[in-house]
Amino acid sequence: MNWKKIRKNKNFIAGSILTGIMLFMILMGCFYTPYNPNTMDPSAKFAGISVKHLMGCDNFGRDIFSRVLSGSRTTLIVAAGTVLIGVTFGILIGALTGYYGGILDEVLMRINDAVFAFPSILLALLFISLLGSGKYHVIIALGIAFVPSFARIVRSEFIRNKNMDYVKSAKLQGAGDFRIMFVHILPNTMTVLLSAIMIGFNNAVLAEAGMSFLGIGVQPPDASLGRMLSEAQSFLFSVPMYALFPGLTIILLVLGFGLLSDGLKNE
Repeated sequence: MNWKKIRKNKNFIAGSILTGIMLFMILMGCFYTPYNPNTMDPSAKFAGISVKHLMGCDNFGRDIFSRVLSGSRTTLIVAAGTVLIGVTFGILIGALTGYYGGILDEVLMRINDAVFAFPSILLALLFISLLGSGKYHVIIALGIAFVPSFARIVRSEFIRNKNMDYVKSAKLQGAGDFRIMFVHILPNTMTVLLSAIMIGFNNAVLAEAGMSFLGIGVQPPDASLGRMLSEAQSFLFSVPMYALFPGLTIILLVLGFGLLSDGLKNE
């Protein structure tokens, strides 16, 4: 991976700046919010933008800025957990099938293809119906749904790399299969894998927002960007600011990860 070349990529630079700003805001929300995100103040119902309330208040008098910070943190936790599960099991399955091939490849990849045939959001909904709603159940459901896509990417990279000279040299030096897979081959797939991880974050943010919007994702009292949009849909014309800020936060998060992915993919 040529980091010097990547750092000169405009998409990567723009994505890094945008993602960095969003992550800074989310990190700030871990330690400080102007108000408790769940505290209701009837006297501040639909309060406009002001120094006191930077993004105004919702129909319950809750500070939107505080809820956006808290909801962004929840969304990012769900996205990170989802990608962690997907990448961990995807690497394991993809490495084994891509390196060994044969009957192991046939069995695991047929199962993988069967799971991959279902849209990830529908598969996640199936698991949610079995596990129940809630932040951690959403992470498990989406994580399982994301495994097949990562497995296919890793498998293709292992097939491409396993017959290269550096792998043959490692075998001649007596390196074991697992050392070759995870010490020699895996680092050489990182450019493609990192791009896939950024896309995974993209998809996970959108999937979590969609599920919470439908009321089957993150549940109250936890704030969620998708749930905030769901609560705001009845006030789109009367109080558009209610939906603007959580919607804009989702767009900026997705755009940042998308630019990072594009920057990595093109190098």
